[in-house]
Amino acid sequence: QVHVVESGGGLVQPGGSLRLSCAASGSDFTSYTMAWYRQGPGKQRECIARISPGSRPYYADSVKGRFTISKDNTNAVSLQMNSLKPEDTAVYYCNFFYIGNLDFWGQGTQVTVSS
Repeated sequence: QVHVVESGGGLVQPGGSLRLSCAASGSDFTSYTMAWYRQGPGKQRECIARISPGSRPYYADSVKGRFTISKDNTNAVSLQMNSLKPEDTAVYYCNFFYIGNLDFWGQGTQVTVSS
């Protein structure tokens, strides 16, 4: 059984930084795409960063230059978030995807940017 667990969310002031971590277990994730999504209040879930084997990372325009996705090993990914803004407030989700129903999500971690 596959488990995906995020950690590292919390409350931070505007301009601050946070690092989110995500680890998966229960399968071989070597060929998986790893991604971070977020869902703000009243908004749809959106992909903000994605890393695939052999490809350059993708970033949404809203986070480009501020966030960095890193593949820590074959079953772990992190998201370094700098220069945080109030509009970054959201629940952040980690996703491991390969093909079809090989699509696994974490439970989400809350990030709140507020003074």
